[in-house]
Amino acid sequence: MSASSPAEATAERFLAARQSAQGLADYPGPIPATLDEAYIVQDAALARMTEAVAGWKVGRILGDLADRYGCDRLAGPIFASTVSSADEQAQGLVFAEGFGAVEAEFLFRIGTIPAAGKTHFTLEEAADHIDAVHIGIEIASSPFAGINGHGPAVTVSDFGNNNGLLIGPAVPDWRSGAYADQLVTTRIDGEAVGSGTAAAFALGAIGSVQFLLENLIARGIAIKAGWWISTGAVSGVHPVTPGQKVDADFGPLGVLHCAIAAQEPR
Repeated sequence: MSASSPAEATAERFLAARQSAQGLADYPGPIPATLDEAYIVQDAALARMTEAVAGWKVGRILGDLADRYGCDRLAGPIFASTVSSADEQAQGLVFAEGFGAVEAEFLFRIGTIPAAGKTHFTLEEAADHIDAVHIGIEIASSPFAGINGHGPAVTVSDFGNNNGLLIGPAVPDWRSGAYADQLVTTRIDGEAVGSGTAAAFALGAIGSVQFLLENLIARGIAIKAGWWISTGAVSGVHPVTPGQKVDADFGPLGVLHCAIAAQEPR
């Protein structure tokens, strides 16, 4: 399909790089100045995908960048072929010539879709659309090695820098909110690289659900029951390369393991 706009041309270049598993030395087009411009690129890429969406990642925008871009979170799609169970054979695939990282996260599953015409949600209303919470690992990866060095709009433009989701066990009694105080630690090759709690999130992990529902509705994207929401890195964003081993330790909620491998052409 021929591109008819700079956003569509950028989307096509990102998709070609992802499909060939080749790196991008430079951003493949005009860098979006705003999140709205970035979502136009993301939506153009989504329109060219034939694969089903299985969920969405939500990333946090911190500090001065949140003020500059007028939002403290961003969203990107997670595709069905990149979602798997976080079992003993779990792999996280990253673009060897691009950027790759792991993020320990709480995963929320959409149980019911919002009523037609609903555009804004309280935290309680957002939580009412969730039917399960699991521990998990997001695989953050892009063919563009510099994706995390150019601000959140660039991150948004390439599917939010997502390349997979590993789903672990369910969190019992998640509605009590106790999971948010659980210390989560990520280890790479046996060395601890970061720890944190979901309680540190502005509006908590449920705030990520609230944000995503409103973001998708504003973009005209029909929300589906069964979609996963990866709600944000609890212990940090940790770069990885093929061959490394990752442990995400959620204490009594479980410990997840994955081996990092290179994404092959699709």
